[in-house]
Amino acid sequence: MYILETEILHTKPLIFSLQSVYGLGKSRSQKICRKLGFSENLTISDLNNYQVVNLVSLIEKSELILNNDLRKVQSLLLQKKINIKAYKGLRCIRGLPVRGQRTHTNARTVKSFYKKYKRD
Repeated sequence: MYILETEILHTKPLIFSLQSVYGLGKSRSQKICRKLGFSENLTISDLNNYQVVNLVSLIEKSELILNNDLRKVQSLLLQKKINIKAYKGLRCIRGLPVRGQRTHTNARTVKSFYKKYKRD
């Protein structure tokens, strides 16, 4: 089953399967389930069509930025930092950690993550 362009597994509990939607975390999934009156161990396969429609409509009515829209917003914000040559933007260009981590030994993850934003 797909909810908001994301495949949701039938075997996982609803709270954990909603977390696979980009932009929905643990607390937001719990709030959505509480608002609809679903128990924590309920799975998607246990829901009927009416409950699934209510779930999707509640997520769409909430003014959350999810999936591709959220990715676009994040990339635009990062590109803005790069364009105005802010400290974080310059660190991204160089492929270095942005939030004050040490660079002597532990910067491998960041170097691979920001590789696509580097200018050649």
